[in-house]
Amino acid sequence: MAIHIYPRLLRRKWVLLGVGLPILVALWWGFRPEKLWINQRVNEAAPFDASGDPQPILTGRFDGNAPQANGRATIYRKPGGEEYLQLKDFTAPSGANVHVVLARSQHMNPAQSVVNGGLDGVDLGPLRGDQSDQIYDLPAGADLTKYDAVAIYGENDHTVFGRAKLEPF
Repeated sequence: MAIHIYPRLLRRKWVLLGVGLPILVALWWGFRPEKLWINQRVNEAAPFDASGDPQPILTGRFDGNAPQANGRATIYRKPGGEEYLQLKDFTAPSGANVHVVLARSQHMNPAQSVVNGGLDGVDLGPLRGDQSDQIYDLPAGADLTKYDAVAIYGENDHTVFGRAKLEPF
């Protein structure tokens, strides 16, 4: 009496492949490991306004307490009243789901994760690149007296990678 082990092993391999491949694809899509070693350079010019030059109103440097982000954050006001944030000579950690946030400076401690899974602030959008100059439009209702800092915030692990306390220009 012969036992046919080969067809059973072949069937298990197909089942493992059919289950394992979608799991591996989902893990790759969720964590994007290639972003750990790929640097994305962005160099956005300041927006042009024919009615006059934008005026800097607030500025700050990313501080040494959070060495993952370096550069200068400056908020400009256009003659029409719109405001935007410019990150100049900027470098930050590359990774998935890192955002630029206007936040309260007293609530940010880059040495530890943000408690309760969120940072109180105005989300300006995902980080466009981990190097060079970037521009982010501020929403019309952004209260710059309440939110006096710029944070580079990782939403996956609720960590502040860098912060810049904004001071009058």
